[in-house]
Amino acid sequence: MIELKNITKSYKTKGIRHYVFKNLSFTIPHNTNVGILGRNGQGKSTLMRMIGGIDPPDSGEISTQKSISWPVGLAGGFQGQLTAKDNIRFVCRVYGCSEKQIEEKTKYVRDFAEIGNHFDLPMKTYSSGMKSRVSFGLSMAFDFDYYLVDEVLAVGDAHFRSKSQKVFKAKSSNANIIMVSHSTNTLKEMCDSLILINNGNLTFYQDIQEGLKVYADTNK
Repeated sequence: MIELKNITKSYKTKGIRHYVFKNLSFTIPHNTNVGILGRNGQGKSTLMRMIGGIDPPDSGEISTQKSISWPVGLAGGFQGQLTAKDNIRFVCRVYGCSEKQIEEKTKYVRDFAEIGNHFDLPMKTYSSGMKSRVSFGLSMAFDFDYYLVDEVLAVGDAHFRSKSQKVFKAKSSNANIIMVSHSTNTLKEMCDSLILINNGNLTFYQDIQEGLKVYADTNK
């Protein structure tokens, strides 16, 4: 499970501090694939970034004994001057991979991303779609207890989306996912339970169908 303990998160815009969450305590249970849903601006992506350790809370802590991925498909963490190969090797070293593992994961991402010779060019020359392909492949090259997903399965053409979904489903058979999506069909397909975010409050529904019905009823 993942425990949020007295989490406060805010942003200052135009001299006014806006609180996304204030003194929030919540437990995300294990052994269930969780969807996160809420209206725009409710803090879905902020919550994902905090769980993934990318955006720390102002106060409070998030604790778990499980390994958590960075948000799958997140391309913002790459160094633009480096090639995809060099970025991947750097991430692998951060995660303590051996040289053999680095070579294996680099080959995996190269084959998965299908971007040809661009793989050995600086990533600042890539389109956003190419960056997402590399990022998704890199996420799938590692094994985590939890995978954080933010709309990434919609990336690319029909062939790449189909391949991504197939690989991701195989990964999630041995792990749990926490997914943000505006597509209720995607959430129903990928998740068992649901967290609704509204005005800084989180409500957990063990049955995703029940949670989706509540969301639909409150947003008519």
